[in-house]
Amino acid sequence: MHGVIHPYEGSDDAAVATAAARTGADVVRKMYGRRLNRIDKGAGDFATDADVEAEKAILGVIRAARPDDAVLGEEGGQQGGADAVRQWLVDPLCGTLNYAVGNMLVAVNVALRDGAAAVADPFSGEVFFTDGETAWARRDGTDDAPLTPTPATRLVDVNLDPPFPSAPGFRAVDLLAHTEFVDRFRPRVVSTTLALAWVAAGRRAAYVTDGGDLSQSVHFAAGIALCRAAGCTVTGIDGAPIGDAGRGLVIAADAETHELLMSMMRSRS
Repeated sequence: MHGVIHPYEGSDDAAVATAAARTGADVVRKMYGRRLNRIDKGAGDFATDADVEAEKAILGVIRAARPDDAVLGEEGGQQGGADAVRQWLVDPLCGTLNYAVGNMLVAVNVALRDGAAAVADPFSGEVFFTDGETAWARRDGTDDAPLTPTPATRLVDVNLDPPFPSAPGFRAVDLLAHTEFVDRFRPRVVSTTLALAWVAAGRRAAYVTDGGDLSQSVHFAAGIALCRAAGCTVTGIDGAPIGDAGRGLVIAADAETHELLMSMMRSRS
């Protein structure tokens, strides 16, 4: 947390984030396999009834616990002042295309800007969460376990979805053809920000994506918060801190893996 401490800031926000993400995940899981209406967003993007219903459920939890906070939802847009001190960022179903074709690789993302956050996997039952300082995983019937990043898997998730704002200087697909990358790592393409939680949990060595400033994105904010709290190295694709002038993400389990990826990316560009 940064700046002035408000009366309800602290670990309780992590509980709110976790409850909201789990509630959204319940909706996503229950609606899986149904024939769902698609809501066209243009440029090949769409939402489904599950996205909309999960966001409604998440907002219900946040409104009940934090009625004065603003919310930016992927489907419902801005509710409350965009410049509010406390704003929740909600992506009710990250991986909609996966979900719509029967692929279970999806995530539910809930983050308090610059604070607590949670990422829920509707199908494993796991929730990865942080109070902004430490990061944990919770499964029903088990004790919370701290997230411990490690590059041991050598698996690197690379987001290949358009747009490609940094091309031709940087294209993620080029990284896959780099000789040293092939020697040291094994690429994966999950196509959901669940992969960020997996870096924090030690199930991925790193994650790479192009894009603009993703630090306040409803898609990425929760995963970024988890990775930072777990001790991962988090920068833009140029190696600079993410923020207003940032571009994309390179998140690695440790500094050595991060530097390896950055050197490969610099050599390709």
